[in-house]
Amino acid sequence: MTGEKEKQTGRVVGIIISILSLLIFISAFRITDYFNRGDLIYSSEYLTIALFIVPLWYVGIVQTNLTRFSRNKSDLTIIFETGLFVITATGFLALVQVAFDLSQVNNYVILTFAILDFILISVLLLSSSRYYKKLLRKGLNVQNVIVIADANCIDFIEKLLLKKESGYHIHTIISDSDIIEEVFSSRFSIERDVENLKAILRQQVIDEVLYCRNKIEQDEIRHFIYLCEEIGVVFRMQSSFFHMQSTITQLEYVEGIPFLSFINTPDNKFSHRWKIIFDVLASFFILLIWSPVIIFIAIAIKMTSKGPVIFRQKRVGLRGRTFDIYKFRTMVIDAEEQRVKLEKMNEMDGPVFKIKHDPRVTSIGRILRKTGLDEIPQFFNVLNGDMSLVGPRPPLPKEVNMYERWQLRRLSMRPGITCIWQIAPNRNSISFNEWMRLDLQYIDSWSLKLDFILLAKTVQTVIKGSGQ
Repeated sequence: MTGEKEKQTGRVVGIIISILSLLIFISAFRITDYFNRGDLIYSSEYLTIALFIVPLWYVGIVQTNLTRFSRNKSDLTIIFETGLFVITATGFLALVQVAFDLSQVNNYVILTFAILDFILISVLLLSSSRYYKKLLRKGLNVQNVIVIADANCIDFIEKLLLKKESGYHIHTIISDSDIIEEVFSSRFSIERDVENLKAILRQQVIDEVLYCRNKIEQDEIRHFIYLCEEIGVVFRMQSSFFHMQSTITQLEYVEGIPFLSFINTPDNKFSHRWKIIFDVLASFFILLIWSPVIIFIAIAIKMTSKGPVIFRQKRVGLRGRTFDIYKFRTMVIDAEEQRVKLEKMNEMDGPVFKIKHDPRVTSIGRILRKTGLDEIPQFFNVLNGDMSLVGPRPPLPKEVNMYERWQLRRLSMRPGITCIWQIAPNRNSISFNEWMRLDLQYIDSWSLKLDFILLAKTVQTVIKGSGQ
């Protein structure tokens, strides 16, 4: 699980806590009424309070990072932060009570709610935190990193090794130090030549590069930053280095050691959180509402051609991670074998393969492709965290192998069901390089507003049936 998935999990937990808190409020009313021997009078003012709980709680959880299960956060800290959050959030409820003159709301209901909510959130967060740290200790949910080190970095590397819950998996150490090689060569791949960094980033799944040499050479650092920026990998440096104008620079700490992080993908955390929330909620309700259509399509596919209803295919996602993408099957079952014979008919340049009148497409498949309904199962990919509603389309592994280096940066953002290329009126005649530039344009100018515009235009495209 990547850091992006970690954040997404935190948002989902936040939604769950907000909804459960609403149920706790209802329970608090029932409990208080029970101890009052049924004398508590219900009024619409309780409904007003209830309507404020979910948005207040969720915004509070997001802004305080309550569900961010920090690698170094102790159980006592979680309990303290939960108590502080519940007190603050309940204080806001009290302000709502005063502002709207909700005098009929019994204060004992609010107090009971606060106590029960504190217990509920504490139990949920403590359980989630322990499970999260257990995954880290098992080597799951980690960030793959390359450490560029010298002899002074031994203690730092040892800290990362000893503290599994730090969430960092050292993939390679780049160092010309004999001491580093002697101490760590039995445990890690050691590269003595820093020029090998480019090849490693290209060939391996790497999330971050940690630079912790004491001696700083500006030209070398610029080169490293460029290599990482080019394909969307985070570069962290243990130094008070100068600000790079082309990237977002943040001072962050890894095991108490300061690093400058050069981030070249959208970093509006507040908007990004809402993007993830919207992805999950929208995908869930779309699948729920369209369930009769999904069943009908499945039956039609099964009755008109041999083979499975769902077509699964390996695709490349965030920073080179592979996942199975889901689609309704629109081709005959031996489509991949037939492709070899059709290569000369390819109408796209670059590594992408497309034919306008593809003979492998079934009769039902043509309708599904024309309307875009073959993409519906990908909402399960969104719920799984492998995809987003809007983002660059996920390529095939063999296509990525043919990418030029600058094109790899499109993998620095989670792939999506739709993007700028998908809604272009002449998308089937756009060159491959122009397609890649459109994806990078989306990454560089990303905002929630842009996502909603692209989603609205995608609906128009589906209605017009301009798919191929």
